[in-house]
Amino acid sequence: MTEKTVRKRGRRKNPEAPSLDRATIVLAALAQIDEEGLEGFSLRSLATRLGVYPTAVYWYVQSRNELLAQVVGLILDKIQMQRNRRTWQSYIRDLFANFRSAIRAHPNVAPLIGTQLVSNTHGHPLFVEQLLSALSRGGLTGTELVGAYNSVIAAMVGFVTQEFASVPTDNPMEWQLAVQQRLLEIDRKQFPTLAENLPALSNHAFILRWQNGVESPLDASFSIFVDIVVAGIEALIAQSSEANAGPNVERVAT
Repeated sequence: MTEKTVRKRGRRKNPEAPSLDRATIVLAALAQIDEEGLEGFSLRSLATRLGVYPTAVYWYVQSRNELLAQVVGLILDKIQMQRNRRTWQSYIRDLFANFRSAIRAHPNVAPLIGTQLVSNTHGHPLFVEQLLSALSRGGLTGTELVGAYNSVIAAMVGFVTQEFASVPTDNPMEWQLAVQQRLLEIDRKQFPTLAENLPALSNHAFILRWQNGVESPLDASFSIFVDIVVAGIEALIAQSSEANAGPNVERVAT
């Protein structure tokens, strides 16, 4: 491809628009998603935002999905941590906290994270390596390592995606009032446990909220959730260690 063709593909509508490269495009995409959400996001609308022709954007990214994968990669870069000698438990706790902070800063990306991690467009090998390394330090190998890894990803993404899920944008106040009214009308005889705990649950529990984590963060629940995840992995490690010890372990007669 000639230099003339490159200049033509990258030409700008607005001469004062910033010079274009992949990093600029990804950052602009994230900014647009932050402001407008995912539904109306397209490479054409992004080109308009950047003040360039759509062909200039397509020169660096071939499709919307590819660009969204790059946006997810940018978010994952924010949660990666330097290796050190801290315990695997500390790593998992920091990972969950950093991931939640990253999504809290960009809540409109929340529904995208799970999809892109599942589709595994770019793999994010450093992120995978760091998590596997932490779990390996705990003594997990083979099937147990794979199971723990999958559990951490599912747990981390699942909680945060629900916490920062978007609320209806069409008449949001009317929707919020309707949710609150339905909770107040709960039949105490039919749902006694729900009714008894409703003051604590209202707007602080999944399914029973009228605000998402941006306006009403689930800090206490998240802390308990991480404790449960860590305790579950500890139990798996103990179970695996006991199974590996096998018949060589001396049993004390009763």
